[in-house]
Amino acid sequence: MATYLMFGTLTQEATKAVSAKRTEDALALIKKYGGEFKAGYALLGEVDFVVILDLPDTERAIQVSVGLSRLLGISFRTAPAVSIDEFDKLAAA
Repeated sequence: MATYLMFGTLTQEATKAVSAKRTEDALALIKKYGGEFKAGYALLGEVDFVVILDLPDTERAIQVSVGLSRLLGISFRTAPAVSIDEFDKLAAA
């Protein structure tokens, strides 16, 4: 499993539809694609949400990102992430 950070920005329409049910639907979609929800935070500023997921591969990351955008009306920027320890190993090679 690889770790991905998803940065989400709400549209005005999406803001009106915020609910616990919608969050449950989003978690089900992540699970459908073999993902695991690690953490999520609402933010202040240009980005409204950051979500940390473990997903099997880049294909699934794309499917989850697009699927969540369609489901929630939130546009996402998705980036792969590695731990600092893994980064140190990669950078030293």
